[in-house]
This record gives sequence, C-alpha cells and structure tokens, in this order.
Amino acid sequence: MNEILTDMRVVEASAFIAAPLGGLLLAQMGADVIRIDPVGGGLDYQRWPVTKDGLSLYWAGLNKGKRSIMLNVREAEGREIAQALMTRPGPNAGLVITNLPVRGWLDYEALRVKRADLVMVAVTGSRDGRVALDYTVNAAAGFPFVTGPPDHEGPINHVMPVWDVIAGFSAAQALLAAERHRRATGEGQLARLALADTAFAMLSHLGYVAEAEVNGVERPRTGNDVYGSYGRDFETADGRRVMVTAMTARHWQALLEATGTAEAMRALEHRLGAELRNEEQRYAARQAIGEILEPWFSVRSLAEVRTALDAAGACWGPYQTFAQALAEDPRASTESPLFEDIEQPGIGSHRAAGGIIDFSALPRTQVRPAPVLGQDTDAVLAEALGLSAARIGELHDAGIVAGPGG
Repeated sequence: MNEILTDMRVVEASAFIAAPLGGLLLAQMGADVIRIDPVGGGLDYQRWPVTKDGLSLYWAGLNKGKRSIMLNVREAEGREIAQALMTRPGPNAGLVITNLPVRGWLDYEALRVKRADLVMVAVTGSRDGRVALDYTVNAAAGFPFVTGPPDHEGPINHVMPVWDVIAGFSAAQALLAAERHRRATGEGQLARLALADTAFAMLSHLGYVAEAEVNGVERPRTGNDVYGSYGRDFETADGRRVMVTAMTARHWQALLEATGTAEAMRALEHRLGAELRNEEQRYAARQAIGEILEPWFSVRSLAEVRTALDAAGACWGPYQTFAQALAEDPRASTESPLFEDIEQPGIGSHRAAGGIIDFSALPRTQVRPAPVLGQDTDAVLAEALGLSAARIGELHDAGIVAGPGG
C-alpha cells in the first residue's frame, strides 16, 4: 500500500487518549504501529462508550489500523521482549510513543543502552510529574468559567477532551520531528510532552494570557455569543437551532442578503451611531442585531434556512446530535472521502474515519479496523524478533505472551 509513512515502525505503550491518538494518526499515514497490550487488556480496554455486550467502541476507535501484541511485562521475559521490540534494529525502527510512566521497562536511559539512537515521545500529565487528566487540566486553565450562560454561577465543563486531542496531535508531530532529527544527525532523543502544557500554551497563543495580564480583566461568559465578534444561535420554526457567525465584512454582507435585513441594519447603525461592518461594533450591538434577525429564523424551517443561507454564502451550521449528524450531514457519511464502512471484529459494521489530510502525491488510504486484542502477537514475534513457532509456543505456555482467546 502506497502510504506516506510506509516502512516506519512505531511501538506504542499507552492508555486513554493522547498517546493512542498519536499512534492512530501515524498509522493512518502508513506507519506500522504495534501496540504493547497487557494480557487481558489495559486501563482503557473497556472504557465507554461500549456495545451492549461491553465491547469498547472508544478503544476500537482509537486503535484503527494498528497491530496488537499481548505481553506480560510483570515478568522479566515479557519486559525483555517489549524492550527488544522498541529497540529493534533498522533505520525505520527504534521509535516509541507512550503515555505510561517512563520507568522500569520503559526507562529511556536503559533502553538507550540497547539502541543509542532510540526516539521516544513520552506524554505526561504535568511537567512536574504530577498526575493530570484532561478534565483537571481544563478546570485549572480557566475555560469552565467562560463556558455556559452569562447568568450561570460556577464552572461548566465541556465534554470534548480537547487537551488530550491536542496532545495526541502534538505527540505525532514530536515523533516525526525527532525522527527527522535522527535522520539528519544520527541522534535519538526523549521528547517529553506535558498534557497541562497544551492548555496553558493555548491560553497564550489565543491571547487569553495577554488579555488577563495586559488588560487586567477577566473574560466574561457570553453563552453562545462569539466573544468579540458576531455569532449566536437561533431557533427555527420547526424547533431546530442553528449557529450563525459573521466574523468578516463578507460574512456580514452575506447574512444580511440571506435574511433581507440590510435596510433594518442600516437603520440600526443610524440609531446607534455604529458601523456594523466593523467586527467589534457588531459584538457591541449583538443584542439589537439579534432582535432584528430572530423573526426571520422563527418563521422558517431548518430546510428553508439552509437554502437561503447557503445561496448567499453565509457562514452557519445546524445544531445536531451525534445521531442527527450521522443521519443528515454528508460530512459524516460515506459520501465523504473521510468515512468508510468497516467491519470491526466483535462490534460489526459501522462508519469509521480515516486520516484527515489529503496528500496530493498519494491516494487516500483505506480505513482499517482496530485489532482484536493480541491478534498480532505471533506474527510480530516472528517477523520483528525472528522467534520460531516452537519458541512462541513456549512463551504462550509460560504466560509471557497471549493471543486472542488467551
């Protein structure tokens, strides 16, 4: 299969989101990603959402296109096999991604003795070594205090584990950068990435740190209004809701054209002494603008709103549940090149997403299901480490390795 990372050999030791997502991104670009799984499955092997039979849809989603080897790393022989996989020779091997503690069988310095140019990307919770998860990091970064209705008291968490996701993308980026450095210099390295740093760095990148420090103000809650611009939700005649934004003068003009409210907005400008082509002034006048737009949305169905806004080139989107998105949105269907129907062992047929990047020099690759736990144990031991069938059988008998069914 002609994929951009063909021949790259990555070993993943992971749980939950950040490192598994990093491995998934690499696998979807063609890397051979081998998961080292504990016998019986790891910490996240049964994490929700699950099927009615208790199989984790979460685990299957994050491990598409990888291979799985089950090892008992509590035993010395299991640890030796894991380390042999991580330090196997070859210019495209010696690449490790993990969010487990970098000690014991994952100790970087000990592994370097076996392969001096080893590249390891290690995702941790906090830079100082303290335990942290997306939910605790998000709380500390301040976002729950600007999430939710303006009159709400107390923090509101968001559901999307965004810091884990950013850390997963960053982990893949770090491995590719470190591998490029190794190709140029021959040097391996340990690249550490703290989950908490993804959130606090974003506070800086998006201007939130400077806003608090330079302006000396706390950012207010604005509900579904977009802070500093014009964007809010409206209810349609059939009880659906849409999110409409006008962050540029072109967006604003398209919205007025679609809704036929240009004359009313000019009257509003005259009354307020405002220039609504200006983003900041649209934000200041957002309540009055909404009062003009609300009647237009309230007498039209979602289908009518869609037709008018799309024809004008307005920037908008419907509010959809997960099920509605699957049923109604072509971006979540197999009409999109992003999605394919896959047959996931034990779970059945369902839509699954592949890589999100289209490379012009290569065709889009096929979406591959996640492995059954331990399904590649024997193949990996034979191919990567050259073990004989007899030796592999001995390892099974000793409980050092396992395959599907134990």
